[in-house]
Amino acid sequence: MKKVCIIYNTEKEVAKELYKESIKYFEKRKIEVLENNRDKEADFAVVIGGDGTLLRAFKQFIFKENFYVIAINAGSLGFLTEIKKENIFEEYDNFLSNNFKYETRYILEAKIKEKIYYALNEIVVSKAGITSRVLRVAFKADDEYMCTYKGDGVIIATPTGSTAYSMSAGGPILKSSMKAMVITPIAPHNLNTRPIVIGGEESLKLQMEDKNRDGQVIIDGQVSEKIDSETTVDIRYSKMTLNLVIPKNRSYYSVLREKLKWGDNLC
Repeated sequence: MKKVCIIYNTEKEVAKELYKESIKYFEKRKIEVLENNRDKEADFAVVIGGDGTLLRAFKQFIFKENFYVIAINAGSLGFLTEIKKENIFEEYDNFLSNNFKYETRYILEAKIKEKIYYALNEIVVSKAGITSRVLRVAFKADDEYMCTYKGDGVIIATPTGSTAYSMSAGGPILKSSMKAMVITPIAPHNLNTRPIVIGGEESLKLQMEDKNRDGQVIIDGQVSEKIDSETTVDIRYSKMTLNLVIPKNRSYYSVLREKLKWGDNLC
């Protein structure tokens, strides 16, 4: 018997209803629905909610090979949770009949104070408070000095996260299938400091230059870790990935047109 783990946003009524309907669907097809504390036994997973729900849940599903996540949009924008609630059972049918499409999403790995964090969207180094002075963060790529970013902070984004915070700060859009990093300064002190895209095989080493000053590292907007000038932040791509099931009729450019009104004449 196949086993599925379902995670849903308990604060959204739509997600609750889809969760109940999903349980009935899988039980009818003799698929065991596991409690969340048994997620490691699952053969595949379903996440119902918005992008934030998936960002909170994805770390549970990256430690098994050939594991797929079906992400249902019960939120608003839904860049990551692409499957519309109207098509939920059609996509379930496609998956169970092995007639589905998926994308592999690359995941950043940050080592801070000997602890490892995983990011699907971005890792942000920022000031500890809104009234703090300009932050100076020195970057090295493969142990070669790049530059020192001066401003409110810096975003290191995956292609998946290039349409999130990084884009809002002026960063470019990267196709989600790429393996690269976007480094985007936040409110840079120098106007000639621009976003840069570097290869996914490179490793980054970050360190604050200012003594006696605190900063923070924020992982996918979910986890925050305080740092100072003695703290080194090591960032690289993890060997683990996330396999996201996507709608069969979907293309990346259609998502940009639908979600961002990409190329539309808005005036």
